[in-house]
Amino acid sequence: MKMTDRDQTTIVSAEPERWDAIVHRVPSADGTFLYAVKTTGIYCRPTCASRQPKRAHVLFFDRCDEAEAAGFRPCKRCSPRSISPQQQQAKVIAAVCQQIEASETPPSLGVMAQMAGLSASHLQRVFKAIVGITPRQYAAAHRANRIRQHLQESATVTEAIYEAGFETSSTFYDQSAALLGMTPSQYQNGASGVEIRYTVQPCWLGLILVAATAKGICAIALGDTPEALTKQLRVDFSKARFCEGDRAFEHWVTQVLSLIETPQQAFDLPLDLQGTAFQQQVWQSLQTIAPGTTVSYAEVAQKIGKPKAVRAVANACAHNHIAVAIPCHRVVGSDGSLRGYRWGRDRKQALLDREATLTE
Repeated sequence: MKMTDRDQTTIVSAEPERWDAIVHRVPSADGTFLYAVKTTGIYCRPTCASRQPKRAHVLFFDRCDEAEAAGFRPCKRCSPRSISPQQQQAKVIAAVCQQIEASETPPSLGVMAQMAGLSASHLQRVFKAIVGITPRQYAAAHRANRIRQHLQESATVTEAIYEAGFETSSTFYDQSAALLGMTPSQYQNGASGVEIRYTVQPCWLGLILVAATAKGICAIALGDTPEALTKQLRVDFSKARFCEGDRAFEHWVTQVLSLIETPQQAFDLPLDLQGTAFQQQVWQSLQTIAPGTTVSYAEVAQKIGKPKAVRAVANACAHNHIAVAIPCHRVVGSDGSLRGYRWGRDRKQALLDREATLTE
């Protein structure tokens, strides 16, 4: 997927959107643009706590140098040339994430809080607001990814367990089902023996395939023929054992079909997500996007505290196997273009159009 230079930074480009960000003091807009007030000769951050100016007196700039070249001076209240509180928090949380990723065993919340210079409860709140998941969930996702990699690369399960940083095999086996959704040997053998229930049903988008392990929904795919949908499922889970659904699975399928019809409704589906810690960050963030709205890849990157990871966010969207429930269709380019979609741009547009109609 090719990304334009415009997608590389979080830019609130349209003036109405920029003005709206000023009116509501949107934290994610901080650092993306500046505004100057012609009557005062001062330029500020979008989140400045100063009195709101009249729209007719406001000019927009992308950088401090541009505002100053036009004759404006920086606001002493919001100090636009310094790092904003939001940027400072994002920097601190990024360092905490790096600490989690570099540690053999997940550091305690207290250790992370001490490193960040915050109380444990404050770190918990800030981390979840920026990353989308808690420090514990982030550590679990990272560790799950690490054990998956070692299971693929190591000769034995025992070797993989110790390479991934588990002190004892019993500690790992106590957590293996939650980490992998299956036993370690099954994962190492390409999901060999794992039972996957699936069905293909008609819907207004064509056909929909719903598949699940015992842990939860592992795939929701859209397509034109049962053969193509089933073939891809068997490629993704090449050694799994496919079987008919039971009553619990049928209940999940009913919820999925209802979600496709009325995407604005709340749903409570268990999901069996298999991805890297970063991918799970992105997928968690996508689930907070309200039906009838869209965000850019850059805005998602900003929200998870990694504003430069725009391409990686787009890649995580492309690797999402669970349509609609993880609404990657609500992510668009910074210029509003649809970009790619695993199940086709026409379906992406159709989903957005339907959501816009239903939420009016």
